[in-house]
Amino acid sequence: MTDPELRKESWKARLGHPAWNAKPNAGHLALAALERRGKLHALITQNIDELHQMAGNSPDKVFEVHGTMRKVVCMACGMTAPMQKALDRVRAGEEDPPCRDCGGILKSATISFGQALVPELIERAMRAAAEADLFFAVGTSLRVYPVAGAVELANAADARIVILNAEPTPFDEIAHAVFRGPIGATLPQLLRP
Repeated sequence: MTDPELRKESWKARLGHPAWNAKPNAGHLALAALERRGKLHALITQNIDELHQMAGNSPDKVFEVHGTMRKVVCMACGMTAPMQKALDRVRAGEEDPPCRDCGGILKSATISFGQALVPELIERAMRAAAEADLFFAVGTSLRVYPVAGAVELANAADARIVILNAEPTPFDEIAHAVFRGPIGATLPQLLRP
């Protein structure tokens, strides 16, 4: 963050990043449908793309523990704004747009390597896991803590554990069911009414 040239390169790279064209897949849509049926208490995600919200999940039920690429945050004053507004400033010629409130450095509202997770958000996510009666772990290696600990909390609360992942996880042995396969094809089948 202290290198202005690197920040300029980062802003340029964001302009044409393919993530801006990503759309929710059938797995995202299945989770949104589950919420509409009143069966989704919380959705803890390490993804930063907001595809769950685009699919129709309520933002108040989605815990984005690694932040979101769709917003910027000022590292000085904490102001947040839509990423596209900052990208519009880059398109207009600002190579490293500063915060309009205080002049501080803007960065994507994602958790960078070495940056601390937001304790209040992690606490809310873990509380939701501990309240679950059915816990789905989807598309995750379950090796990154503290989020992987959500499985342990749900298990300790006697929740049924279901894992859908391409590769084995450290929690497969305690799961009540383990599925391997593409999320976009398998999750809709598992969650259909």
